[in-house]
Amino acid sequence: MIWYMNIMESATLRTLNHSAFRLYYHLVIVMKYRHKCLTAPMLQRMEEISRDILTKWGGQVVEFGGEADHVHILFEANPTVKLSDLVKNLKSVTARKLRKEFAEDLAPFYWKPYFWNNAYALISVGGRANIDTLISYIENQNDPRKLG
Repeated sequence: MIWYMNIMESATLRTLNHSAFRLYYHLVIVMKYRHKCLTAPMLQRMEEISRDILTKWGGQVVEFGGEADHVHILFEANPTVKLSDLVKNLKSVTARKLRKEFAEDLAPFYWKPYFWNNAYALISVGGRANIDTLISYIENQNDPRKLG
């Protein structure tokens, strides 16, 4: 995280063929029926999976946080990425893996193959809230990993 903050502070542009860019997005995904079922180990695993997926898509997680019923991911992506496909992939892979790995924990909440709400919020960053404000907001979520 510290190494990435240094990159952000220097405002170095990333390059790809004939373009230079710095594109940040804030993704919020919510549990189906807004069930408060995400635990600290689930969020930790979700962060690992998200980092892996975004790396495969040519991006990277800047900050990750969440609460028992939703997740915030601040990430950077290339301009060639179709964001709706990336989000669809992220939601389907995390749902599949977390439902498999935490089946007993999730059984009281979801007896059908549900996990995420169909909707999501994806906001480009750089308008009203700067990156530092957004990182602080995500870091200050009531994350179960910090409460234990």
